[in-house]
Amino acid sequence: MKGLLLRLNSLDSTAESAVRVIGFFDALVTSKADLGTLLQSTATLAECPVGIDAAARGLVLRADPAGGVELGGPPAGAGLREYGDAVFWLAREGAALPLDEMVLERFALAGSILLDRTVSSLPAVGDPALVELVVADSTGIVERSRALHLLGLSPTASLRVAAFAGTPDLGAAGITRTAIIGDVSAALLPDSTGSDTVLVEGTLMGLGPELPGAQAAESWRAARTALRFASHELPVIPADQLGGLVVLAERLRPEDIASSPDVAALDRIAAEPGGDDLLSILRAYCATDSVRKAAALVYRHHSTVAYRLEHAEAVLGFELGNPAGRLRLSLAMVMLALRPQ
Repeated sequence: MKGLLLRLNSLDSTAESAVRVIGFFDALVTSKADLGTLLQSTATLAECPVGIDAAARGLVLRADPAGGVELGGPPAGAGLREYGDAVFWLAREGAALPLDEMVLERFALAGSILLDRTVSSLPAVGDPALVELVVADSTGIVERSRALHLLGLSPTASLRVAAFAGTPDLGAAGITRTAIIGDVSAALLPDSTGSDTVLVEGTLMGLGPELPGAQAAESWRAARTALRFASHELPVIPADQLGGLVVLAERLRPEDIASSPDVAALDRIAAEPGGDDLLSILRAYCATDSVRKAAALVYRHHSTVAYRLEHAEAVLGFELGNPAGRLRLSLAMVMLALRPQ
């Protein structure tokens, strides 16, 4: 398709060129192309940026010939065509080509049709499916922008995505933009929502980084990773505080975890009577590097915690009272948290 418009403009018959442009857009409409495909195809045909500004519907999008569809409005001097509540534009550097007006006209006409299709195909306002659309990797920017708009959010405004273990009553905590995705609950948190307002007692949470709404899928991926590190001792884990642990979460294979003798030792501890309680003490000790602080975290007397740590040392086969031992224990606890359930 590259250079098609230039070749069409060089033809002797203007009528023939116009018919081919009309056929190009008619084919997109009849094939039920989505709005993103229309934007990218038009930019490739025209070999210049094009876009749609339908802010009232939550869509302000542009496409470049060599790139994908992204957020952005028309530059100064762009050719404009208005259809209903949307403005379609074409921005060519230098002199306009004879067929630019025809391309813009047919682009606007096709876009108005596909815009209505996009809007009518989305879930209703308040439907949890809108939240699923916002956080899904497979959602295109057109659908994500529109879903955010229906949820009362802007694609350019900052938000965090939180991942909660299970299906807690998030509504009771004032969190309304939620969806249950598998065995995890997702919540969209605008930048005005403080982290202290999303604490749900008895629930583990991973908190994704603050990003523009259009990048919500990235925040959701990070939130799910952070949730894997959450525990009853540390129930809220912000993803942007994990540092290099994210690399481990992404690269560590199940077979690597299964081959660790320290993880096997932790499994033996878990299988003992009171094993879960001892694992809780070990997590608290990793988090605090102090017997007394760990005891306060798990509501035990410090002498009890010290005794239980001695038993853990016997099972693990190494001492916990030195930096090397605490690092080894911490790494084993991380692998245990990252092991597939």
